[in-house]
Amino acid sequence: MIQFHNRNFLKERDFSKEQLELLIDFAEHLKLKEKHGIPHRFMSGKHLAMIFEKQSTRTRSAFTVAAGKLGAQVEYLNKDDIQLGAKESVEDTAKVLGSMFDGIVYRGFDQATVESLGEHAGVPVWNALTNEWHPTQMLADFLTIKEHLGDFHGKTVTFVGDGRNNISHSLLITGAILGVNINIVAPKALQPSISIQKLACEIKEDSGSSILVTENIEEGVYGSDIIYTDVWCSMGEEDALEERYTLLHPYQVNQSLIDMTGKAHTIFLHCLPAIHDTKTDMGRTVFDKFGMDGYEVTDEVFRSPYSKVFQQAENRMHTIKALLAATCGDVY
Repeated sequence: MIQFHNRNFLKERDFSKEQLELLIDFAEHLKLKEKHGIPHRFMSGKHLAMIFEKQSTRTRSAFTVAAGKLGAQVEYLNKDDIQLGAKESVEDTAKVLGSMFDGIVYRGFDQATVESLGEHAGVPVWNALTNEWHPTQMLADFLTIKEHLGDFHGKTVTFVGDGRNNISHSLLITGAILGVNINIVAPKALQPSISIQKLACEIKEDSGSSILVTENIEEGVYGSDIIYTDVWCSMGEEDALEERYTLLHPYQVNQSLIDMTGKAHTIFLHCLPAIHDTKTDMGRTVFDKFGMDGYEVTDEVFRSPYSKVFQQAENRMHTIKALLAATCGDVY
């Protein structure tokens, strides 16, 4: 664990294949301790600052609960509480918070902001989501895959939907690092940028994974061990509902798409929240506009036995706990 001490986790490439694997294994170990009621207060007396410029359910809850179970205290700072980037530079804010707190969590828009915090804080900084990357989500995803399929090496994860978002970016890079095959199935207008694809192709040379980016649903889905999707309209893009429907409705994850994998043990993942029924404002809007009972995924798939979305959500806490303990705790 010594190689993690005081390290930032700002994007997936901050850690090597071996380090990511060790974090996932450590999370599995801490999850077992949790289930058996074995204390693991590796962060007693520590204090964490949580800067959240975007809404959050799972990430905020996971960091808060993980820190508490490790013995740390958290201070939540939303965008209206501090002067970050408004009356005070990111560098100055980082230096102030770093002098008082033992670690900083940042969830916001620009990757450059969390990079600057990491450069100047002098304490570990963790990316809880930016427009470009979502690294802590990846730890939970690959732990979930390992739990259900025994291993993630050599498996094929297929992301279906809007391939330009942070989840598809993070899957491409994390898969390339870990030796996991990653398919991105999306219309041409919503495929990952060439620069992201190129980076993933460079990284995969060391791990032996494969990468496929295609608009052909059958080609991309066949042979998949995991089908993964995300909301078609991310935070702040709700006005693009009709445009995304036009582009993406053939890419809805439904039972017919799952059957295209040709595998009996394919699992379904979603980082949540999901528009899968009419029990939310967005779900009702989708039904009224398009007659769809579900948007990016049907309720049938979402609630199926092979859907592991809630275990995946719980694993946010276990993997974040491992990350906090390894980088900021007393586990050595």
